[in-house]
Amino acid sequence: MEAKVGKFFDSVTNFFSGSDQLPWCDADIIAGCEKEAAGADNGSDESKNECLTRFSWALVHSRRTEDVERGIAMLEASIASTTDPLKMREKLYLLAVGHFRRGDYSRSRELVEQCLMFVYIVGRSFQIWNMAGQLKYRT
Repeated sequence: MEAKVGKFFDSVTNFFSGSDQLPWCDADIIAGCEKEAAGADNGSDESKNECLTRFSWALVHSRRTEDVERGIAMLEASIASTTDPLKMREKLYLLAVGHFRRGDYSRSRELVEQCLMFVYIVGRSFQIWNMAGQLKYRT
C-alpha cells in the first residue's frame, strides 16, 4: 500500500513539475504491437522493420521496467544493421527514451546528442547536394 501511495505522489509531482512529458503506453497497446510484429515475419523486410520499430516504441514508453528493458535490448540489437540515417535517428531517439525511463539520464542525453548530430549531417548533406546541383547547371 505504501508503494502505491508513493507512486501516486510521484506521478502527481511529475505532472505538476512537468518533469516527464513523454507519452506512456499501456499493456494492451504493447500486446497489439507484439502480435503485429509476430505476424510480420511473413512480410517484406521493410514491413517487418516498421512493425519492430512500433513494438520497440511501445516498449520504451511503457510504465513497466521489464518492458522498457526489453525495448532497449531490441533497439540495441537492431541498430547495427540500420543503414538509413533517418531510421538510425529514430532508433537512437527511442533508445534515449528508454534510458530516460530507466533513469540513466546521462546515457539518454548522449543518445539525444547523437540524434541531433544526424539531423545536422543530413541537413548539411542536403545543402551540399543542393549547391552541387546549382553549380552543375551553371557550367
